[in-house]
Amino acid sequence: MEKLDWRCSRNWIKIMGTLLSISGALIITLYKGPAVGAIATPSNPVPTPSIMATTNTWVIGGLFLVIADLCISISTTFQAAVLKECPSEMVMVFFFCFFGTIQTSIVSLIAERNPSAWKLRPDIELISIIYSAVVGGAVTFGVVAWCIHKKGPFFVAMFKPVGIAAAAFLGVSFLGDTLHVGCIVGAIIIVAGFYGVIWAQSKENEHGEVKKPRNQQSMSQKTPLLDSHMIA
Repeated sequence: MEKLDWRCSRNWIKIMGTLLSISGALIITLYKGPAVGAIATPSNPVPTPSIMATTNTWVIGGLFLVIADLCISISTTFQAAVLKECPSEMVMVFFFCFFGTIQTSIVSLIAERNPSAWKLRPDIELISIIYSAVVGGAVTFGVVAWCIHKKGPFFVAMFKPVGIAAAAFLGVSFLGDTLHVGCIVGAIIIVAGFYGVIWAQSKENEHGEVKKPRNQQSMSQKTPLLDSHMIA
């Protein structure tokens, strides 16, 4: 859905910014580096399972993550196409949550067959479920649909690497995770790529707004004089 002109420098900035954001996300995920502000303490070695025992699990998990990300990308693009024909975010969010509830209910009933596991207790578990349903479900899908309608799917997808950096720093702030050099370097690269894409897209929007009135003015100048008069 994005129009790429290889002769335009703004499109090259968008491509390079996207690659930078993806590279920064990979750095945060795959490279830690030395800890920042942590005091090295001797620790007893913990026995870990062999690499062969965990390789299959990592491969299957990575494959499922790739499939999930591909489905999310397709879903975001389809949402943009639907919102062009039916520009009502609330209607789409309703059907999104409705059919999502049906699908997850069927999968959950198959995966968890213990009736006691479905009992809800008035504690942090119930609060987490309500928060996930309201904020993680309806509010999040509503904001995403609104952004897709206003700016397009590419704009929404660019926030995914930023979310990885934000999650890493929130883990350090609230969960006591250790801050590593790889996290800082990856976050800087993500922000640089994200800023480049947003800047290029804003320039494209400004260029389109400037070009549109000129085209309308030229069309009005080419209109024959007799067409502007009513025939008696």
